[in-house]
Amino acid sequence: MALLLSRSDVQHLLPMSKAIDVVEGAFSELANGSAEMPDRTVITDDEVGGWIAYMPAYLGSSGALGVKAVTVYKGNPEKYDLPTTLATIIVQDNQTGKTLAVMDGGFLTAVRTGAVTGVATKHLSRANSSVAGILGTGVQAYTQVTGMAAARDLKTILAFSLDPDDKRRAFSDSLTEETGVEVRLASSTEELLAESDIVALATTAPNPIVEASWWKSGAHINSVGSHAPALRELDTASIQRAKVICDQTQACLLEAGDIMIPIQEGDYSAAQIHGELGAVINGTTVGRENDEEVTLFKSVGLAIQDLSCARLVYDLAVENGVGTEFEF
Repeated sequence: MALLLSRSDVQHLLPMSKAIDVVEGAFSELANGSAEMPDRTVITDDEVGGWIAYMPAYLGSSGALGVKAVTVYKGNPEKYDLPTTLATIIVQDNQTGKTLAVMDGGFLTAVRTGAVTGVATKHLSRANSSVAGILGTGVQAYTQVTGMAAARDLKTILAFSLDPDDKRRAFSDSLTEETGVEVRLASSTEELLAESDIVALATTAPNPIVEASWWKSGAHINSVGSHAPALRELDTASIQRAKVICDQTQACLLEAGDIMIPIQEGDYSAAQIHGELGAVINGTTVGRENDEEVTLFKSVGLAIQDLSCARLVYDLAVENGVGTEFEF
């Protein structure tokens, strides 16, 4: 028998604190060589604005095995009243290959993306960081904030987006209630960056929305919104200014427009990338070295994040009797 787990099941079983723990472990495994993760297979459909990816991974130490199918269709909310990002995850038994669970991956994708931001914030931001900023006020932006709030003792959270005022206000009110930290709406990106010790970018902007001169000295940046070669949230000067840490260098060189475009234009090189998050976690690469440098975590999203969280959800579902049993 396999388990069918709905979005509400996953929401019940996957708090941010637990997601951060398993994602940190997954990146450690990737760095020490006990994880296998082929490059994801990506299909784009420009006619309908669709981005489709298939993401397998196997974490040898924890036993997490499976694949995620994820899609990003920008027109979904307006045309079909569906989320922009949809996903389904299959969890398999690493001893037999048998399918253990099929679960909704939409909420999990948002949480695991926030969790890796939490991990990067823990290892790369200044320990005394107290103000966090978020660019974007959608689902991904929400979990970016909960991830940063789990990693640091925040006093204030600033938010800015081009969304309607009612959506931005609902976003800030809900986060204030969940995190216990005051969420204040900034009047501009420049204002937000000038005040924030930690910033996460989670927008669908195709072109840079920041300038290098706006960053506060000693800031840590989490850039998760651009995950395709033609998209970028950061200007070239920001990439040049920061110490860049990738979730995986190979993946960023294949998919992260924030890095690929400056390289293609001759203004940056792959050799300038400082390292990968897993190596920083394991202590084989030095992360932040002082309180003045700007650090940048660039993430395109990795299958190890999904499968580590999905395996946790499955184990907790079995333990708590959650989900619907079925046979193929």
